[in-house]
Amino acid sequence: MQAAEQAQITMPEIGAVWPGQGGIYAGFIPARNGAEGYHLILGDELERAEWGQYGDESPATSLIDGRANTEALVNADGEYPAAIAAYGHIAEGHGDFYLPAAAELYEIWLNLNGKLRGWVWSSSQRSANFAFLLYFDGGFQGSLGKGRELRVRPVRRFIQ
Repeated sequence: MQAAEQAQITMPEIGAVWPGQGGIYAGFIPARNGAEGYHLILGDELERAEWGQYGDESPATSLIDGRANTEALVNADGEYPAAIAAYGHIAEGHGDFYLPAAAELYEIWLNLNGKLRGWVWSSSQRSANFAFLLYFDGGFQGSLGKGRELRVRPVRRFIQ
């Protein structure tokens, strides 16, 4: 993107739809571990899905990088329905959605507290049998058996 085009971008308030970005503006994730900071766009709620591969260790172990987790799950042997659903989501021409990591989900809850409901999967595995989740109604983070079905909320990054 050219510098002149970047200057013309107007960010909405947190919690508002960001026209042309595929969802709701859910806040800014600061730079860490050598990765640059980014704006987080929350896509539409998708179908309920299992996290997948109960009893198997997966490559999705990052608590902060949902994009890396999702890519690892989509490219791994086995079925990971929640990650596959998020990865396949397309909105307003954007096809770079992923299943958020546990820390990204918590940041969304902090910024949109009270605007979202229900239990949602993260892309972060806790163990061979459990994956992390977040309860939007109260901000509870925990883990649940990977064979259970929960909501899937894809996100994408916008780097400005």
